[in-house]
Amino acid sequence: MEVLKVSANSNPKAVAGALAAVLRERRSAEIQAVGAGAVNQAVKAIAITRGFVAPNGIDIVAIPAFAEIQIDGEGRTAIKFIVEER
Repeated sequence: MEVLKVSANSNPKAVAGALAAVLRERRSAEIQAVGAGAVNQAVKAIAITRGFVAPNGIDIVAIPAFAEIQIDGEGRTAIKFIVEER
């Protein structure tokens, strides 16, 4: 599964474009975000993506979950969204 990493500085429209491309090709993707700002940008990107893929007859759902990841050798808790076709 393709993993897209989102930061608080990510442009939600750019993330949405990347997510839409992955969904059209692979039917599912994972978005990872660490911190409130990053989660905010990820949720915006998912909403924008829905508008991008709807004309193609694709309806998406996002399943939130926690993920333990390593950043600079330090363990962090991320929010991950598994985005897939309904």
